[in-house]
Amino acid sequence: MSEIVAWNELSRETVFRKYGRSIDKVMYEIPGGEETDFYIKREGLGMAVCALALTVDQEVILARQFRPGPGEILLELPGGGLDEGEAAEAAIARELLEETGYAGDVEHVVDSLDDAYSTTRRSCFVVTNCRKVAEPQHTSTEQTEVVLLPLDAFRQHLRSGQLTDIEVGYLGLDHLGLL
Repeated sequence: MSEIVAWNELSRETVFRKYGRSIDKVMYEIPGGEETDFYIKREGLGMAVCALALTVDQEVILARQFRPGPGEILLELPGGGLDEGEAAEAAIARELLEETGYAGDVEHVVDSLDDAYSTTRRSCFVVTNCRKVAEPQHTSTEQTEVVLLPLDAFRQHLRSGQLTDIEVGYLGLDHLGLL
C-alpha cells in the first residue's frame, strides 16, 4: 500500500469573486509528477457558524426560507458567517437572534469541514433553554419564518436529507444525548 502524501501546490488564482465568495483555480503537482487543477470555494472569512437550538420545551428551532442553491424553500438550522473580528460564539448568538428572534445558552460542540473542495470550516454549536426575545430581522436577501419541531419530527426531517447542515443536527443531538 502506498503512502498518502500532501500534494505540492504550484499556483493559485481567483477566477471568480462576488458577494464575499470566490472560486480559486489551484494547480497541484500530484504524486507521480502529473499537474492538475482543482476549483476551490472560499467564503467570507473562511468560518461559518451553525447551531442546533432547542427551546425550553425541547423543540428544535428552524428557519424556513428560500435557498438559491437548490432553488427550494427549506427548513434550516440557524447559522451564517462571522463579521470581521467577531468570535464564533457571538456570531451564532447573533445569527440565532436575527433569523429566529430566540436567545439561549450557547455551547460549542466542534468545528467541522464544509466539504473537500472548500476552505470553509463550520463551528457547530448547541443552544439550549431558548426563549423568544425579539422578532426575526429580515433583510432583502433573507426572510425567514420560524418553525418549531418536536425532537421526533426533527429526527425524521434529518433522515429526509432535506437540510443543508445535516452534520450540525446530528452532532448537536449526539452532544446532548438526544440521538
